Amino acid sequence: MTDGPSTSPDRTAAPVDRTRPRRARRRLLVGGTAVLVLAVLLPVAWVQATGHARVRGSVAEAAQTPVDAIVVLGAGLRPDGTPSTYLRRRLAAAAELYAAGAADRVVLSGDGADRADGTPYDEPGSMADWIVGLGVPGDALVLDREGFDTTATCRRAHDEYAVRTAVVVTQDYHLRRALFSCARAGLDATGVGVSATSVTPVQAAWWRVRELPASWRAAAREAW
Repeated sequence: MTDGPSTSPDRTAAPVDRTRPRRARRRLLVGGTAVLVLAVLLPVAWVQATGHARVRGSVAEAAQTPVDAIVVLGAGLRPDGTPSTYLRRRLAAAAELYAAGAADRVVLSGDGADRADGTPYDEPGSMADWIVGLGVPGDALVLDREGFDTTATCRRAHDEYAVRTAVVVTQDYHLRRALFSCARAGLDATGVGVSATSVTPVQAAWWRVRELPASWRAAAREAW
């Protein structure tokens, strides 16, 4: 027998839980992922829900309350300079709205800047030629050649052309974001969505998917 404290190991001590750090990292990862998902989805939901409340189901419904202007967003031109299929559908709906008495002005908003190589490009001018052929008089048209995106169109309609109430015409998948942007620009706007059916379904599907990041950017622009 020896004097002094024993140097033998304490076999009653609790074993070290080596899984605890892994569980903590897993919880941190799950929590971080949830925050990231919410940070993406909540702004998109805000944009889509805000716009959805302003959607009208038909031209007849949208025309029930007269407004300052019908606003048509650009959707590109064909190589021959005429409106694209999507844009023709928008213009046809706008012509119906005008005939139904929704407004006595039609704002045609799009890209009117010539290309870098000098090629002429006048989306609103082409839109005007087309919609006149549908029975809308030229003196009812307002050509906005600086409507380079949805936000620009809405803001210029309000700031440059004194539009306070409007019916917005665009494709159905794009309509909710457009109405959100117009509302944030100060427009009391409702909207009519036209068909987005396309001969290139993959491209049409991509445009719908693209609305998610576009909606997020629209919300972020307002928040910041």
